[in-house]
Amino acid sequence: MIKYKRNEDRIIQGIQEYVDATYAQHYVSSSDRDVCDDWEDMGIAREAYMSNIVKYVKRFGKKEGENPKDIMKIIHYSIFLLNELEKGKKNDDD
Repeated sequence: MIKYKRNEDRIIQGIQEYVDATYAQHYVSSSDRDVCDDWEDMGIAREAYMSNIVKYVKRFGKKEGENPKDIMKIIHYSIFLLNELEKGKKNDDD
């Protein structure tokens, strides 16, 4: 078993809980679509994810102080961006 030095296991579990909670929030409409689906349809998903990462990095420590939720949003948008990169890689392999 890996002994984590910086609570990575607990933090990763917290990230999973945060992401799971977003699917129960207002971000997803009754049609099961969210704004990310729209960004993907428009071909601007990567740019939108990067701009949101920058937004929350710049906001951290200012709005509501050092709010851990801002870090969770950075991580979540980073996951979306990683997914876009993987989708691009799959298309390159086809």
